[in-house]
Amino acid sequence: MSAALEITNLRKSFGQAEIIRGVDLQIMPGERHAVIGPNGAGKSTLFNLITGRFPQTAGVIALHGHDLKGKAPFEINRMGLSRSFQITNIFPRMTVFENVRCSLLWSMGYRYSFWNMVARSQALTEGAEAVLEQINLQTRRDIPAGMLSYAEQRALEIGITIAGGADVIMLDEPTAGMSHSETDYIVELIREVTVGKTLVMVEHDMGVVFGLADRISVLVYGEIIASGTPEEVRGNPRVQEAYLGAALEADH
Repeated sequence: MSAALEITNLRKSFGQAEIIRGVDLQIMPGERHAVIGPNGAGKSTLFNLITGRFPQTAGVIALHGHDLKGKAPFEINRMGLSRSFQITNIFPRMTVFENVRCSLLWSMGYRYSFWNMVARSQALTEGAEAVLEQINLQTRRDIPAGMLSYAEQRALEIGITIAGGADVIMLDEPTAGMSHSETDYIVELIREVTVGKTLVMVEHDMGVVFGLADRISVLVYGEIIASGTPEEVRGNPRVQEAYLGAALEADH
């Protein structure tokens, strides 16, 4: 079986500063993979390289065997990779339903057209309703998205991320700033909506990481110092020294 996402000798420099320093990473289809590491390790830069927001300085990023070099973010999205952002990224004045419907347009064949009446499309409406049911926001369907609670807004963003049918989902700190009950809600949602998909996430909450991930990679100063199952990573002395011990203490 070939990798869903394969990264080989990836490097990224900003001027003289090398932020990503020879990252190798292989993520298999259906795997839930967490990338952890201290602040400033390069996690967000790595996400931005994979999704085409930054060009790589060197190395290869391949999605299902296809090199992503030079691809714009929208092209990568249409190849089957979708992401959420660290800061909630929704249309606050549009309804919850309209937000989801917008995210379905391209995947359901709607292109740049002034005369397509999307409100009349039964297939589009049914598709949006199905996503709302997946993310448990049916009862919030017709309110402006900006009026949702913080956890509900994050749930909506996850819905937008999965709506287009991407099979590789990237989530950037999906539980950041949440209470324990909100975190539990989002974790269960992520578990449900990513069944059969490949999940890559950056997350600081070690309870979330060890509860969700099949495999974990530890990024420190732009290098992956360990990659393996949660048990392997938890027991790795180098990881404990560089990051994990302090992170676990901070969670308690």
